[in-house]
Amino acid sequence: MTEPSATTIGGYVLAIGKALQASGVDSAAVFRAEGLALNVTNDPLQRLPATALNSLYAASVRVTNNPYFGLAVARHIRMSNLHALGFALAASDTLLDFCWRLERYFRVVSEAATVTITEAADEVTLRANHLVEVSGETEDAFLGFLVLAMRQLSETSFNPISVGFAHAAPTAGVEPYAALFRAPVAFGEPASRLVFEKSILSRPLAGACPELAQVNDNIAVAYLARLDKNDVISTARQKIVELLPNGECTRDLVAKSLNMSPTTLQFKLSKRHTSFHDLMESTRKELACSYVQQSALSVTEIAFLLGFNDTSNFARAFKRWTGASPTDFREGADRKGVPASA
Repeated sequence: MTEPSATTIGGYVLAIGKALQASGVDSAAVFRAEGLALNVTNDPLQRLPATALNSLYAASVRVTNNPYFGLAVARHIRMSNLHALGFALAASDTLLDFCWRLERYFRVVSEAATVTITEAADEVTLRANHLVEVSGETEDAFLGFLVLAMRQLSETSFNPISVGFAHAAPTAGVEPYAALFRAPVAFGEPASRLVFEKSILSRPLAGACPELAQVNDNIAVAYLARLDKNDVISTARQKIVELLPNGECTRDLVAKSLNMSPTTLQFKLSKRHTSFHDLMESTRKELACSYVQQSALSVTEIAFLLGFNDTSNFARAFKRWTGASPTDFREGADRKGVPASA
């Protein structure tokens, strides 16, 4: 276990409180017994330690006598409980975009795990690799929420191909899992996982709003920098996003804004197996894929926002990143497998 002080967004506790109330239990009394503040908000900087969350879940299972309490919480989590990430997820272009966005910004919600997306020819696997000990209820609530949210954004008939949990199967049986996920469920896995049919994830979503997604992506980037003040990638990425429209986003300027020398910045990035050039390139690509989906922005405006001195340079870079021209990408060509927020 590598992060004993890992925390989770405080707004998540609001869903636990709602699940307790729906079970006929006074959530305030449970919170007080666990030493938790009653004035929880959705502020991403208001955090709950993973150990406290595990203790709260254990108490909730006891008072409700419900071994499936985590699945009950899944039905009470709202996108707004995830703050900017939740709003960005809701505005995603496709469910595949949803998955990549979750991987990119999951740390805004929790430091207890990392989310990784793996694409194969016909399938997409979402894994949550636990960095600290988490309760089975945490796994149940997280995977349950994701599937329910995907159904809400796409269609009620949406189901994963399979589901896996790190925790053991409950002795009371697995029927509630089958009822919620409507897919084969396995227990005792190395990590939490959801496997989806790629073609279904790639379908456009009716509620997609690239502009709203971009605004909330930027907010998520800013919160990551505030949460990870000592994380050079998060802080440098935020500065790159801020400086790109000025047309003068250089390593020297980014380093100066972070109160360090260019050599120190490069050294710290190298320890994270990247470089300023690679970070700049990946950030530009992510923003470009998002901006191109926003019909209100012309290609010339996008080139300016990304710090290019002319549209031809931007078009060549975009072709290198995605295999398509900005115009073709906007019209939907060659976008399969290219995450707008990854």
